[in-house]
Amino acid sequence: MRLAALLLVLSGCSLWGGEFAVFASGARMHVDRHETAAGKVRLYVGEGFTELDANMVTAFEPDGLPAAPAAAKPAVEPGQAAGTKPALSPRQLADAAADKYGLPRQLVRSVMAAESGFQAQAVSPKGAIGLMQLMPETAQALGVDPYDPAQNVDAGTRYLRDLLNQYDYGLWHALAAYNAGPAAVDKYRGIPPYAETIRYVERIDREYRQNQ
Repeated sequence: MRLAALLLVLSGCSLWGGEFAVFASGARMHVDRHETAAGKVRLYVGEGFTELDANMVTAFEPDGLPAAPAAAKPAVEPGQAAGTKPALSPRQLADAAADKYGLPRQLVRSVMAAESGFQAQAVSPKGAIGLMQLMPETAQALGVDPYDPAQNVDAGTRYLRDLLNQYDYGLWHALAAYNAGPAAVDKYRGIPPYAETIRYVERIDREYRQNQ
């Protein structure tokens, strides 16, 4: 099953305005708009933004749909100290990562809800860390700091995307591998007979479909 078919079935092909930021690595991320100044670029998503060195973004491409005019914002938000930037909420981080890796936003939100309940400081009894509950060895392999919420969500979503690719876009197989590990899915040639994993897959699938 092709990725386009997965997105059609799972997300209903929702449309949005804005643009795509093209990174030096070749990755693309959907943003509402951007601003550049003094060697920095700000990528706005929802109510927040991420600031990067300008040389990390090589181009901006329109997504083909007209974006709604952005409301003018004060230079400093109420209650925000000058020179600081607002942190993105867990749901905003999920949406930004979903757009970046071409996954339905609600799917990534549902995985985050099941993994951590949207709690950035969550640590499981087995040592899984953060919003997407990355194991330390997984975070190391992905080259991220699992205690940084933005890196945690980006890496967890990238890992989920890679699992979908690995299992030919079989959602249940990918979710089971995220929870129990690819070795267990490969061993049982499907969802392993672990009660925790079965409940995990069913919960995400049910929550995702209810909230599309």
